[in-house]
Amino acid sequence: MSERTIRIGGASGFWGDSSVGAPQLVRHGDIDYLVFDYLAELTMSILASARMKKPELGYATDFVTVTMKSLMQEIAEKGIRVVSNAGGMNPHGCAAAIEALAKEQGLALRIAVVEGDDVMPLIPGLREAGIRDLQKGRPLPDKVVSANAYLGALPVKQALDAGAQIVITGRSVDSAVTLGVLMHEFQWAADDFDRLAQGSLAGHIIECGAQATGGLHTDWEQVPDWADIGYPVVECRADGSFTVGKPPDTGGLVSTATVGEQILYEIGDPAAYILPDVVCDFTQVRLRQLGPDLVELAGARGRAPTDTYKVSATYVDGWRCNAQLTIVGVDAVRKVERTAEAILERTRRLFAEQGLGDYTRTHVDILGAESPFGPHARTRHTREAVMRLAVTHADRAALQLFAREVAPAGTSWSPGTTGAGGRATPVPSIQQYAFLLDKGALRPAVVMDGNRIEVSVPPGVPLAPAPDASPLPIEPMAAAAQGETVEVPLIAIAWGRSGDKGDISNIGLIARRPEYLPLIRAQVTPQAVGQWLGHLVKGRITRYDLPGFDAVNLVCEEALDGGGMASLRNDPLGKGMAQILLTMPVRVPKAWGLRA
Repeated sequence: MSERTIRIGGASGFWGDSSVGAPQLVRHGDIDYLVFDYLAELTMSILASARMKKPELGYATDFVTVTMKSLMQEIAEKGIRVVSNAGGMNPHGCAAAIEALAKEQGLALRIAVVEGDDVMPLIPGLREAGIRDLQKGRPLPDKVVSANAYLGALPVKQALDAGAQIVITGRSVDSAVTLGVLMHEFQWAADDFDRLAQGSLAGHIIECGAQATGGLHTDWEQVPDWADIGYPVVECRADGSFTVGKPPDTGGLVSTATVGEQILYEIGDPAAYILPDVVCDFTQVRLRQLGPDLVELAGARGRAPTDTYKVSATYVDGWRCNAQLTIVGVDAVRKVERTAEAILERTRRLFAEQGLGDYTRTHVDILGAESPFGPHARTRHTREAVMRLAVTHADRAALQLFAREVAPAGTSWSPGTTGAGGRATPVPSIQQYAFLLDKGALRPAVVMDGNRIEVSVPPGVPLAPAPDASPLPIEPMAAAAQGETVEVPLIAIAWGRSGDKGDISNIGLIARRPEYLPLIRAQVTPQAVGQWLGHLVKGRITRYDLPGFDAVNLVCEEALDGGGMASLRNDPLGKGMAQILLTMPVRVPKAWGLRA
């Protein structure tokens, strides 16, 4: 008899992901569990705002009205169990909506709620205690909108152990919906750290939906049938090993490259990827292509979790407004630059006349002119460019004035000005504030069938250095590329994927062939990356090695203009950072036959 396996489908990477994932997985994925990740920091602030207006809201409504409404009957008939963090700021409200929907459809389903992530009641005490944020040491802001701890997998496990068919959580780490399933199915103990690390890796790979099956792949032209891209399915064994695949006859691509890129997505030190249940070491993870669209993974290691939760808070810091104009014709880029300068000069004068004070921040992107490439841009002479002007101010009235003064550019200044798209609207400037909280301060619990059961969470230990965190030696260029060399872009020898954590952008690189790795390590140094990305990255760059699959991870600090909701850039999440780095020139042996 073959070893028992569990199949888990990842149907969503964020609130707003395609509605095709869940039906595809339920009908064609042969899955035991369906998991969803809906939450990002910005999403939590949106949900908090929604709940302030309507107390019954505050959760990802699409989960109820789009996904479960159409699939609940099929899910029940097939015995598929569902775990979702769609609860957001109001998991009980989400569960109540699911329960009402089940009754409408004549179904009796056991629905569990995970609660305990809300830190808002603790905010006054934390402010008095002098809490500081993780990245810049700032004190806790005055106007906190939301504060939620990233809970782990143990509450999900307990809910499933108790017989829940649908589990609704609030804020949890994205991978916990998968790890909780595996801890339940295989009864992994809370101190079985290597298996917990493997389960977390499985969850990390499917937490972003189709990003694991060819979405955002460097070699995008090799990924077939985007319109019907398959969503990921992990098939997991009790020893922690697993495979990644997708439903048959769907588009997309599952390869060591696409899966490897996703492993590198939004991680920092790969030897210390910190989660509530385990500190993961992914440096020795190995990927093996078993067949078409099927990759096997093993080699993750784990150690005891830390004694703190990460808390993501959001707060209001004045107002922001984004305006846009399109300018057509010869010298479009220079026209955009002068137009933006004129708008700012005029509005500053008007602000002064009305005693409103200056902008707190301004930022101009010229879309179509490769502005994210800075000094490496090649398209200064495009005949169509888009001005994106983002500003912040302490006073809403100032930005209302700003919004009024954008459209007059269409008749006042540059020929070919068009595409205003309506008047911009000032909105509250919501920003993120992350800090650590002692695990003992929270009491996570599972609520089901009217009963509330507290979840026992191990206290954890202070974070210690990884057992073997010493970097590999740097290979000299001569050892990596002997003989005559030619210059090629980095993309010729590496795949890349970038992501964000606040104002930090990480760029993961995988050598296309093992023999390329020494050359990457010799030339793509933190110093070289700092020079190439110096117009974007203002802080330290640290490089980490993942020799298990010939990869490196570059962690760039102060790289995203504040990051997320705080950033005024067109790419606040650093999605384009890897693409910019992949244009960096490197020298390779001419004998390799690579093209520039």
